[in-house]
Amino acid sequence: MDYLSFGTTAEIKVPKNPLEQVIGQEHVLEIAHIVARQKRHLLLVGPPGTGKSFIAGAIASLIPPPTQQIAVVSNEDNPDRPILEIKTRELIEKEKREMRRAKLVDPRDVPYYVSERLGFRCRKCGTISDPESNICLYCGAEKYRKTKNIEDMFSDMPRITRDDKVFMKRRNGKSGEEEYIYERRGNKVKVYKSKLMDIYEQQRKVIVPIDRKTFVQATGASEAELLGDVRHDPYGGHPEIGIPPHERVIPGAIHEAHEGVLFIDELSTLGELQRYLLTAMQEKKFPILGRNTTSTGAVVRVDNVPCDFVLVGAININDVGSILPPLRSRIIGSGYEVLLNTVMEDCDENRMKLVQFTAQEISKDKRIPHATADACEQIIREAQLRARQIDGKDGLTLRLRDLSGIIKMAGDIAIVESSETIDKNHVRKAIQRARSIEEQLLDSYGSAWKAGMSDYATLRRKKRDGFTSEII
Repeated sequence: MDYLSFGTTAEIKVPKNPLEQVIGQEHVLEIAHIVARQKRHLLLVGPPGTGKSFIAGAIASLIPPPTQQIAVVSNEDNPDRPILEIKTRELIEKEKREMRRAKLVDPRDVPYYVSERLGFRCRKCGTISDPESNICLYCGAEKYRKTKNIEDMFSDMPRITRDDKVFMKRRNGKSGEEEYIYERRGNKVKVYKSKLMDIYEQQRKVIVPIDRKTFVQATGASEAELLGDVRHDPYGGHPEIGIPPHERVIPGAIHEAHEGVLFIDELSTLGELQRYLLTAMQEKKFPILGRNTTSTGAVVRVDNVPCDFVLVGAININDVGSILPPLRSRIIGSGYEVLLNTVMEDCDENRMKLVQFTAQEISKDKRIPHATADACEQIIREAQLRARQIDGKDGLTLRLRDLSGIIKMAGDIAIVESSETIDKNHVRKAIQRARSIEEQLLDSYGSAWKAGMSDYATLRRKKRDGFTSEII
């Protein structure tokens, strides 16, 4: 094997582009670039372990960063219908610049009236003291009253109060008067324009942030996980003790994947949820509402939430028929279907790709040492053997998840043996230990049926000897 002219896999250059790390599926790479650039859908068909999820992640890495942030804002007129807010990256950056202009100033530097209302300045002696104390530390006078009592209701004297915010208009150059907010922040006062009040008060919940990943994987385990939901509040969103409805809105995977890739492995397991997925793909928007009819969230609804995503679905060959025809038609009409290879040609170039794969897996794991050339040779031979045993073809297997398991197990063995590298003996031990339970039963009993009968006989013997009360 002249092509194995290296010491260890530490010398092998691992490509930075995720698509270049895909092994043996070159026919997919061109389509993957098109899918990422043109925002097409993709259905990957093939057995487990052939790299479907890795390809989906690689496509997501080629998609530009998101440009929109999605939030829900409290609706005072109708709390159960939170307002949808979509902001562009440019608008968010502009707001951040405005917020940075807000100043934290000393309470002595704000208008006299403002410092009194915020609880800093004593009305009697005019000195500044801790706003948390309602008694002036210098003259002993009461700065404000912390609680409202019955005497205040019948008293002719004005009640002394302390405010968290004070609104006050002031001249702003040639633009005339502009309203500012003075807000107590510890022992300082934050000053900002009133038009930024909503930003500071956080009367919104960002459900899809601007800085997010472009790869979202969904399992379809429930409607809420895929389509979103509204959490239950035992107090029904009561304004005093409950959680506001907009705070209970939870986005689904279809919303989190907006402007990115939604990857669904085993697409056929979605069942009837495929119809909702089809609607989201067609409309590019889908409402978020309470999925549980007995929950207080059932009355909350947010319409037209954007979900413009690229669907990358993965499915086994035998399950293709279980995809709903309209959904499959949508994928074909606006995307591609690709059958993944399970075996590649056995040549020096492809053998070197397996060496690259070994180096990639070791680099990703970060807990095992690099492999020697002899170890890589042993992995290649195992790939040849599996291609013949599993797929009945001469070549190198592309069921790489199994090979990845062998590489990691060999690395663990090398660590336990305090070896600086993975050698061929470590790989051989890993191959032996990585056998399936069916193979282990075959070696120990000759067949799975004999193994089951052996367990049955053991239980009968224990029953006879009084060691178990189990009924046979």
